[in-house]
Amino acid sequence: MKKISVKVNSFVKRQIRGSGKSYAIDFSFDKMAKHAEERLNKPGKHIFKGYRDGVCLVRAKKKYSKYFFCPLVKINSKTLLTSKVVKRRKNEQFYIQTRALNGTPEKAYHVDFILYRHDVLAENREHSTCADWELISFNVLPKGFDSMPMGPITMMRNQLQLPGGTAAFYSSEEWAKSVNFWQQYAFLDC
Repeated sequence: MKKISVKVNSFVKRQIRGSGKSYAIDFSFDKMAKHAEERLNKPGKHIFKGYRDGVCLVRAKKKYSKYFFCPLVKINSKTLLTSKVVKRRKNEQFYIQTRALNGTPEKAYHVDFILYRHDVLAENREHSTCADWELISFNVLPKGFDSMPMGPITMMRNQLQLPGGTAAFYSSEEWAKSVNFWQQYAFLDC
């Protein structure tokens, strides 16, 4: 059987310290892609189906979670929030991004690498390599979380097939779970 290749997509490179997103500490993007490739080539319970065909999540070995930072904070009555109008890329629409200004970040427990198959990225010419799969993002999950719901803005972009979105349709339950989760948690603005 042919070995499946995984390389780094340029989109994941926005997940760095200071971005307000999950990021790696002393664990390169290339190392992430290599680890995801190793895990993808060994079928098992560490591979999860994504929101559509051609998207999957590959859970990193537990020992690697110590190399990742999770900026997720639980919102409470003392949480200070800030919102600003931003866009991820030049060709995308602006959106309102909300971040927590205070709170204690959750400790990294699991890391899920989000991979898109080459043909899915090619739909919008968003591939960076010729690899079978590309690492486009990663989620750092706290203890007690088996997964992290996609953000409603990302879901909207995908379902409406706006620039930067990847065609998908979500059920009303998926929408409700996303909104419910992101009303209880926010990323720390750090």
